[in-house]
Amino acid sequence: MSRTTYTRYVALGDSLTEGLCDSAPGAPDAFLGWADRLAGILDGDARLAGDSVEFANLAVRGRRISDVVEAQIPHALQLRPDLVSVMIGGNDLMSPSADPDALAARLETGIRALRDSGATVLLANIFDPQFAFFLKPFRGRAAVFNANIWSIARDQRAVVLDVWGVREFRDPAMWASDRVHLSTRGHRLLAAHAAHALGVPYAEVSGPEAAAVPEPPAPPDELPLRTWLRVYAIPWVARRLRHVSTGDGRGPKLPVPQRVGLSGHSIPGTVGGPH
Repeated sequence: MSRTTYTRYVALGDSLTEGLCDSAPGAPDAFLGWADRLAGILDGDARLAGDSVEFANLAVRGRRISDVVEAQIPHALQLRPDLVSVMIGGNDLMSPSADPDALAARLETGIRALRDSGATVLLANIFDPQFAFFLKPFRGRAAVFNANIWSIARDQRAVVLDVWGVREFRDPAMWASDRVHLSTRGHRLLAAHAAHALGVPYAEVSGPEAAAVPEPPAPPDELPLRTWLRVYAIPWVARRLRHVSTGDGRGPKLPVPQRVGLSGHSIPGTVGGPH
């Protein structure tokens, strides 16, 4: 059976897709992230067919569904991608008045526009919030939102990146010290699941080649609750009350598609497949 080889990939979303907490090797102030890592996997696949991948990452920390629909998707359409990933909704669902059905309906308008352009859409659902005690109150609305994601994917013929059911994400090692962003290990695992969802082959690197693949750093020790509250939780609440975001004034880190091998986003090797 034939399958698609992608040559222009655009990633949309918030801090998870921007790649926060997945520091780029040799550049501690720059981030990779699961989408950049997926671009590397796709590029390796395309090269087997004598082609290559161009990649743009339009995700910005703090963004919400309205930002994706009103700004990121029109930008993506101008770039004429054959693959677009969309992972968004977490920031919306943490608002006290969040309506998961209305949010999903808003998102569907954007997904429809992407599909009408002919692009394949990789549509991610929301992580199960039970991995963090302070997110558990949002679990019900997240489940409703995810049910809508599956319906949107069916109606718009999108591919679902199902992160809710991945048990490995319950492991604290998959999360950074702030407990809301993925660690490098988590980003690597998510990239592997994304490739799997798209039907793109990947394999764990072993043998002599493994020396070229940097091991992800060990996860940070879990912070004491008081330290976590002071460093992460209280500043986050203060920003929400002031209606400001760490992404205010920021643009996307890679707004114009670049060849993966030339942009520094080529990731040597991949992690093992989902279990």
